[in-house]
Amino acid sequence: MRRFAPLPLCAALASPALAGGVAPGAPGERPTWTNGDKQGVGTSATLESKAWFTLGDGALTETYYPTLDRAQTRLLELVVVDAAGRLERETAAAARRVEAAAEGALAFRQINEGRAFRITKTTFTDPERAAVLIRVRFERLTARPLRLFVFFDPAVGNSGLHDSGYTTADALVAEDAGTAVALLASCGFRRTHTGYLGTSDGLAALAAGQELPAHRRSADGNVAQMAEIPLAAGRRTAELTLALGFGSEGADAIRTARESLRRPAASLLAAYVEGWRDYLATLRAPRVGDPRVFATAAMVLRAFEDKTHRGAMIASLTKPWGHEADAGEPDVGGYHLVWSRDLYHVATAFQALGDKGAADRALQYLFETQQRPDGSFPQNSWLDGRPYWPSLQLDEVAYPLILAWQLGRSDGATYHRHVRPAAEFLLAHGPATPQERWEEEGGYSPSTLAAEIAGLVCAAAIAERNGDGDAARRYRERASWWAAQLDAWTAARGGPLSPEPYYIRIAQDGRPDSGARLEINNGGGSYDEREIVDAGFLELVRLGIRPAADPLIVASLRVVDRVIRVETPQGPGWYRYNHDGYGEKPDGRGYDGTGVGRLWPILTGERGEYELAAGRDARPYLETLARFANAGGMLPEQVWDRADAPTPALRFGAGTGSATPLAWSCAQYVRLAIAIEEGRVVEMPEVVRRHFAVRP
Repeated sequence: MRRFAPLPLCAALASPALAGGVAPGAPGERPTWTNGDKQGVGTSATLESKAWFTLGDGALTETYYPTLDRAQTRLLELVVVDAAGRLERETAAAARRVEAAAEGALAFRQINEGRAFRITKTTFTDPERAAVLIRVRFERLTARPLRLFVFFDPAVGNSGLHDSGYTTADALVAEDAGTAVALLASCGFRRTHTGYLGTSDGLAALAAGQELPAHRRSADGNVAQMAEIPLAAGRRTAELTLALGFGSEGADAIRTARESLRRPAASLLAAYVEGWRDYLATLRAPRVGDPRVFATAAMVLRAFEDKTHRGAMIASLTKPWGHEADAGEPDVGGYHLVWSRDLYHVATAFQALGDKGAADRALQYLFETQQRPDGSFPQNSWLDGRPYWPSLQLDEVAYPLILAWQLGRSDGATYHRHVRPAAEFLLAHGPATPQERWEEEGGYSPSTLAAEIAGLVCAAAIAERNGDGDAARRYRERASWWAAQLDAWTAARGGPLSPEPYYIRIAQDGRPDSGARLEINNGGGSYDEREIVDAGFLELVRLGIRPAADPLIVASLRVVDRVIRVETPQGPGWYRYNHDGYGEKPDGRGYDGTGVGRLWPILTGERGEYELAAGRDARPYLETLARFANAGGMLPEQVWDRADAPTPALRFGAGTGSATPLAWSCAQYVRLAIAIEEGRVVEMPEVVRRHFAVRP
């Protein structure tokens, strides 16, 4: 096996121009994304820097530019090769941890330790331009020489397959579909290489004790690139900065990265941190809960607002179980899309935080960009409003009406162009919905009905302010009638789970005692619909339609707690519903149309809001939510639901590979903390509570 000679340390080596042609092995391995359990996410608080990053498994994972729905990279990590030719990647390091790099900012420090090295990386973005910066400290823990390389797997244009790559003496560049990304180092590169993932990516050559191949170009494939970072002989530590610049073409991306590298990294980091701290200073900070989790949740919500399509706030900067998801074409949305439902929850959190401007932008986006001419809203959409998934969910038509009332948007233009069309659509198409809030089943859903009823009451109040008494009367009458019929449509009275009446998840035909078979539309199986329960009926309390002490609510909670509640080491968690299939398979592989649903932290938060409405202490639920956060302060979509686990990455009460952080989870934590401090459910529409004479 060939042995490597020691090299100088980050000594600003000028790389010689390397001869080499197109790499072999096109198009490379089938591309995938990385897993959805992010250790951290970030972007500058400024609008000028249209770049976002995610972190996972000790590395930089997907980055996004120029909008939140356009991924541009898959993975960037450091690779260490010792004098014996043994190769070790950061993502396989024996010890990996993450921590906040600065209090009150979305900057993170990743510490990865291998057999003979320790790498500490601080990741943030340039506040003035579209560049992601990584400050690197490399420590050699052995007397023997080591070599340091950077491995870069771009996925330009939201696809990992159709990239073209090339290298210059000091840059790795990838392009696709009018977008480019360039990687540079403050100390330059000793040698560079471009190839195809899995067939000519350079890793196999290094593992075999060879030099990086001389290939400098690759086209229309799954491009993978590598470069050697020069290390000075005799020194145990090296410090450098990596810059990932973005642009419309390679020259633009290189220029952006170079401009960022011209400024001291410490100065850029300080400006980045200051921007986030200035933003947090404008927000309400409750005295209850974990202040770090609260601040991080608030910052994540702000980071998830796009900087081009203002008010467009995505569900998560992730692709659930992305390491098993195909990345061959640019039409995969993952969770970096906009759901009207999620955006409602985020907007109410912003309103509670005191950032009414963000809440107003969210509503403006819903009305001006997402809403269809018939008044409805798509199931979800790209940031420019193009629908992604094709179904219709009537709660997503109703939530913007509630939000409009909460934000005081009762002007004539808003009413006639947006509120009235949405309300009329509900009258024409409700109360049964093609899909309920879990996006799988059609019929009569307590949670959807709650949103529809509250939405119509809010629309009636706005209609009245605009002198449209006839519409106001029709909306209130329909809301009252639906509320009066709701129990008959959705509560089983002879069900197998309790001798008492209880709400079921959904009654497909509005006859909850029919015993109709419900096919769980994620591979969960087929059951008597009376056997399937969720806690969606708590929306009736949160939206002011039913009191917390309503006997049917209380009886249904007893069923829910017996059937879908799990006590984790962090506190109580709930499944979306029993027999859910949306989650990891029993062997730990990701959901691919079948799986096993895990616990959702938002349901712990919703239970906290219910307990607060019932006059009880909600702080234990807030504390549980905070304990669900990972070391980077990120709140997950799902947490593992049992003490036994098939892989070390899955731990009882810790986030799974679905989506971390989830905007809805962050919004739920923010709202619950503020609600506890105020002693009330802060997003409850007062006009709805009064209409149904529910005591506060």
